Amino acid sequence: MNEVNRTLFIPLYGKAKVSQQGIILHDPDAERIWKKEGFPIRGQSASQWLAYNMAMRARVFDDWTDEMLAAHPEALVLQIGCGLDSRCRRVRREYRTWIDCDFSEVLSARKKYFEETGNYHMVALDASRQEELETLPDSETAILILEGLSMYLSEAQLQQFFHTLKSKYTHLYVLMDVYTQFGAKASKYKNPVNDVGVTRLYGFDRIEDIIRGTDLQLIQEHSFTPEHLVAELRPMEKRIFKLLFTGPMYRKIYRLYELSSSYIAKLPHHEDTGVLCITRVHCL
Repeated sequence: MNEVNRTLFIPLYGKAKVSQQGIILHDPDAERIWKKEGFPIRGQSASQWLAYNMAMRARVFDDWTDEMLAAHPEALVLQIGCGLDSRCRRVRREYRTWIDCDFSEVLSARKKYFEETGNYHMVALDASRQEELETLPDSETAILILEGLSMYLSEAQLQQFFHTLKSKYTHLYVLMDVYTQFGAKASKYKNPVNDVGVTRLYGFDRIEDIIRGTDLQLIQEHSFTPEHLVAELRPMEKRIFKLLFTGPMYRKIYRLYELSSSYIAKLPHHEDTGVLCITRVHCL
């Protein structure tokens, strides 16, 4: 695998390590896959604090996906940049169709552990190629999971990405993590992906610039580290973890945005983040 594809092992390691402790995230698949595919982890990637952070991020995406499926059971679920993630098995809600997408070499590794079924499929896909995005199945409604993807696409590539998918799906619900410009610059000096050879990442300060020209809107900014998950750590761990992965400095580096094409009524700015929020109007 190339350097970008090898980054999939960093969250896999974190999820496996935390799942073994019986906290935050129950992920026996990550434990099983890491036991077979894992390699010696060095540097920041081996940090227990990063492992907690990766597991919490995955859990936030899981819970959001369950919420979207509860409201839109007919939706097509697209996880682009799936790596070796087992979200399709971790979610509690039933789904009509789930498609996990990644580069063909990643899916070759994935297919050793996951089998396609009547409602679960794997599709080789380069998210930077419009013609490949256009071949995805049509659906009135799509739930789009973008975990650990945006930082490998330029602003122009992300803009084209959203224009293409919005032209395919009338109702599109999105959760995506992004680096800020400061976070992308800082990543040159302190980022776990450097441990597997990645040297170029992208960051964005205004999500509005990415979705301009579509009818997607920013709904809210989510926390990667909600208090109820942090509470599962031991007292001393909670104190250290909060210093490292919560607060204004962490947000200056890394953010988690919910977007949708089916929200209309504007609310005041969120009291914690200062981000303009929009109320949810489900289009069933």
